[in-house]
Amino acid sequence: MPTQKKSRTSKPPVTEIGVIGGSGIYQIEGMANVREYRIKTPFGKTSDAIIIGELKGVRVAFLPRHGRGHYINPTNLPQRANIWALKSLGVKTLIAVSAVGSLKEELAPRHFVFPSQLVDNTKGRDYTFFTDGAVAHAKFSHPFCADLSDILYKTAKKIGLTAHKGGILVCMEGPAFSTKAESDYHRKMGYDLIGMTTSPEAKLAREASMCYAPISLVTDYDSWKEDEEVHGEMVIQTVASNSANAKKLIATAIPEIAARIKKCGCNTAMKGALFTDPKIIPAKTKKNLAIILKDM
Repeated sequence: MPTQKKSRTSKPPVTEIGVIGGSGIYQIEGMANVREYRIKTPFGKTSDAIIIGELKGVRVAFLPRHGRGHYINPTNLPQRANIWALKSLGVKTLIAVSAVGSLKEELAPRHFVFPSQLVDNTKGRDYTFFTDGAVAHAKFSHPFCADLSDILYKTAKKIGLTAHKGGILVCMEGPAFSTKAESDYHRKMGYDLIGMTTSPEAKLAREASMCYAPISLVTDYDSWKEDEEVHGEMVIQTVASNSANAKKLIATAIPEIAARIKKCGCNTAMKGALFTDPKIIPAKTKKNLAIILKDM
């Protein structure tokens, strides 16, 4: 990636496509006209500076989820700040890359999966923007955008990656990996993948009226497979060998994704979700959530 120009005073350009990079994805090579922005949010600091540049002539905002150098664990991710900051830029479509464990033999390490469902087993995270005098109930029966996932899946196949579409991703707390008993239980429940970061990220993206889809990079077989139990070195090595493919997938898919932004119904998914009478929402809450409330 070219040397980034840091910006503290200029206003960031409106950017409709965002990418959140997970473990091993801390930058995207090939971006042109790159500039960094530190965005202040009502929910504290973001994981890192947001990098805005162009991929295939399309403006894209990139944020490394764990920070460059990977110093924020899954439980402590500032997910509300991350999503709010991307929303403030104008992001309507959000691609989220993450490393996951496989709970099925056929979903092997180095495969790409585009899941369709989410089970949240996390505890005590900041799950919603709607606190402090405002209540909204997001429609979340289908947590990921099927159309966006389909574009990513078809692009992955087109460039020769081993890819799978559909399946259930269960999000656990971490930061330790699963016990064998937990892994066996999740398999008996019929789950396909396990990760640590998709919730509440996906929920917050929905509240922000974003079109959201994960790219799940399989790194291991979690803890259920004898003599192949997950450990940190295994994950790091697999991600390192597969990160170039993830970046190629994103860059290849970007033009088609850009062409469909205004056709996506996800951006109106929060219509009617606000239960609180707007007249009684505290002024500070209205100010903090103005960029989110405008789409409701």
